[in-house]
Amino acid sequence: MSLIDVRRLKPVGEFGSREWCEACASYGVKILESGDIPLDLCWGFSEVYTCPPERLISSEWPQSGYYFMVENGVVSGGAEIPEECLATPGFHASIRWAFVCNQSRSLYGMEGQKQRGIEEAQLTRQMSEYIGFEPDLGGISEAFWPTPVVSALTVGVEEGSGLHNIAATLQSPSPEFAELPTTELGVPDFSKMSTEQKNTFLELCQIERKSLSLPC
Repeated sequence: MSLIDVRRLKPVGEFGSREWCEACASYGVKILESGDIPLDLCWGFSEVYTCPPERLISSEWPQSGYYFMVENGVVSGGAEIPEECLATPGFHASIRWAFVCNQSRSLYGMEGQKQRGIEEAQLTRQMSEYIGFEPDLGGISEAFWPTPVVSALTVGVEEGSGLHNIAATLQSPSPEFAELPTTELGVPDFSKMSTEQKNTFLELCQIERKSLSLPC
């Protein structure tokens, strides 16, 4: 199983951009191809980022996201998620772009992943208290992680490699977060935002204060 040296990687685009999604999918494919994956395994990974800035999508590519999958020894991936992948057991998520964008640039290992989850839960709670209801930010619809897949995707994670850190290294900053307070991991810190900043962040997530979440 090969270890991808993230020190050789450079940012290719913003979180959720087509360039970044294509690069992440490509590395996901490479990781599975180099892993010890059983030939009879069928597993899929997909992430969709809803309500992204208009500059990141187009009429030719209207949905931000990417996938990679393995089916009976054949690995595939890309920035246009097929129904076949979504129907395959695995990890599938659809979540608001602004809610996860900034912290996705942070490098971390297993403990950092846990801390990110804690901070994102706190962010959701603080947003809910501010607007008076729990916003629909999306989430994970399925999380099936076979041991061979986990082993492949987390090779070298504590040394700065692994799928997440590869994707983080490929990601360039998004200007929307330049002036917003964040935690050390990059999670937007709602408690330290001014009223104007809170409203700006809600707009980025396309959540209205006095109504249900806006459709994207």
